[in-house]
Amino acid sequence: MLCAISGEAPQVPVASKKSGNVFERRLIEAYITEHGTDPVNGEELTVDDLVELKTARIVRPRPPTLTSIPSLLATFQNEWDAVALETYQLKQHLAQTRQELSTALYQHDAAVRVIARLTRERDEARDALSKITVTAGGAPAGDAMQVDSATLPEAIVAKIDQTQEQLSSSRRKRAIPDGWATAETITSFDTTHTTDPLYPGGKTLALDKSGDLALLGGAEGVAGVHSISQKQAVQALKAGGQITHGVWYDNKPVVATSAGAVKVFEDGAEVAQFTSHAGPVTSLSLHPCGDILASTGVDKSYVLYDLESSKVLTQIYTDAELLSGSFHPDGHFFAAGGKDGEIKVFDTKTGDKMANFDAGGPVQAISFSENGTWLAAVAQGETSVQIWDLRKSACIKTLDVGNPVESIQWDYTGQFLAAAGPGSISVQHYAKSSKSWSEPFRKAVAASAARWGARGQSLVALTTEGALSVLGSG
Repeated sequence: MLCAISGEAPQVPVASKKSGNVFERRLIEAYITEHGTDPVNGEELTVDDLVELKTARIVRPRPPTLTSIPSLLATFQNEWDAVALETYQLKQHLAQTRQELSTALYQHDAAVRVIARLTRERDEARDALSKITVTAGGAPAGDAMQVDSATLPEAIVAKIDQTQEQLSSSRRKRAIPDGWATAETITSFDTTHTTDPLYPGGKTLALDKSGDLALLGGAEGVAGVHSISQKQAVQALKAGGQITHGVWYDNKPVVATSAGAVKVFEDGAEVAQFTSHAGPVTSLSLHPCGDILASTGVDKSYVLYDLESSKVLTQIYTDAELLSGSFHPDGHFFAAGGKDGEIKVFDTKTGDKMANFDAGGPVQAISFSENGTWLAAVAQGETSVQIWDLRKSACIKTLDVGNPVESIQWDYTGQFLAAAGPGSISVQHYAKSSKSWSEPFRKAVAASAARWGARGQSLVALTTEGALSVLGSG
């Protein structure tokens, strides 16, 4: 009775239930600890599967064949031959394995190259299809000619540079305007006026410079201008498609639609239309200079317009659908939030990408702080607002407001951040003296959007039912 591993008579013999072979207990237990299988047939084996065999405890005799020098030499020669043969077989097997591995690696590299080429061709085809769709759409008579990724005119570049120089030089020294709301004022906010639901499904809300005229839009393709002081609608605007966003250009309302159009109105009549996007327009943002407009769309592009001359300036394509966009307070950057969860920051003059931030989900809304260094962003379905520092390219604060957020906006002083969603409207306050955050206001108003009123003394909200609600201190 010999051990199947050592080939010698075992001192403590045990038998495997799986293969029936006899083993030295210490050897088979060590093998099971390392491999967990039967060394003969490779089946799973545990210590409990070993059966101890009873044998007489005697001194093992010396093998009869090893009683002379010639027999020892013969045994050593046989063992050397066996080792040499095993070494040759191992080298042969290693060479075969290397050849198989080399073939597999070559096939894998070829497959990766093919996949990369097909992916590149697919992206190029998608980009070409998007551009063809835009060009083939055709603009109505009187519309400006569409230009793709064109260089901005020198006059526009000079205007952007001049605006940046003026605003950036005075930003740090700018004092808080007299009569601006304080944290104590905001704490006392309550609903002062609510209209009837007029814009069901609406998510569009914009206030003019005076803070009195509110531009509202709904899912039925009708936008309206509501006077907060008069508490009534003063204009009705037919946009021809679901209203997706809106801004004010001086006293002219500008709306974007799900049909891919950007329309400018004056005294209730349409005075300009742009159709550069091949698909719904998702956001609008007005440059600090006052007459350059940017729009983002699901066609993975953003477009710059000169509203003064009613011309398209340039169209920049990206690698993802764009859901939100905003100009930097100085106007030299344009940030766009993508469906891929990235916030892409572009140079306004050249269209070059300057920075990229990962928001962790489709970027619902973004808003630059007036301090020029912070960017607030919120991802779809999230209850928290991320605060990014442009200087550090890092998220420096995450504000959990407890309810899903759909709209955010900083006030003019950069102290207060309004966040609105279907659960509530809240205001987050940053105290520069103590470098701390607090929440001076929260109201259970289901809102799709919220904007700051004149001097920060009120919040104007568009409710999820399509009504206009004003919150103030009375």
